[in-house]
Amino acid sequence: MALVGTKPTHIDQLPLVLQLDVSGNPGRWITFQDSCYYYSKELVAWSMGSIDLTIFGGTSSLTGKQSELTMNTIIAIKGKINEKQFNRISRVPLTNRTLFRGDHQICGYCGRHYKVSELTRDHIIPQSRNGKNTWMNLVTACQPCNKHKADRTPDQANMPLLYVPYAPSRSEYLILQNRRILADQMEFLMKQVPKESRLYNLQRT
Repeated sequence: MALVGTKPTHIDQLPLVLQLDVSGNPGRWITFQDSCYYYSKELVAWSMGSIDLTIFGGTSSLTGKQSELTMNTIIAIKGKINEKQFNRISRVPLTNRTLFRGDHQICGYCGRHYKVSELTRDHIIPQSRNGKNTWMNLVTACQPCNKHKADRTPDQANMPLLYVPYAPSRSEYLILQNRRILADQMEFLMKQVPKESRLYNLQRT
């Protein structure tokens, strides 16, 4: 059992914790079990946020008291990171889920909104023409549009793109990955989102 503020919450309902490096750079979402580990090993450099999680454990046979651990929902982990580690944690994995959510499940050619199961990733410059599998060469496309475009560029297929490809930042990626973000976590991440982000100028789905 856990307490979120003063409200009893089942373990399965606990939100994810936002893990940062000691400089405050967003890293990843972790479970409360991971957070408990960092707290128990005294690896939490600092924490912030408006919500505390109190996790209750077993009862001591010596004192009769139940153990408890209070954690925050945004924690920074101790330790310096080198350039290689920073580049690794700053990288945004290119997955269909992130691509589709970043494009708000809107086809870049017909402009309609689709279910995830109806979408594909389209290479603007086809791979057969040395098009790369990168953020700036990919766009969300519905299956009919992707099939019609086939092995052609948008110009060759007479299918102009309705929006340009976009590479999300790490903060945007974390927002897109978690549908149960707490208000304080969202506020922290949005402060690091670029002004040109689609999170501002497109309606989220």
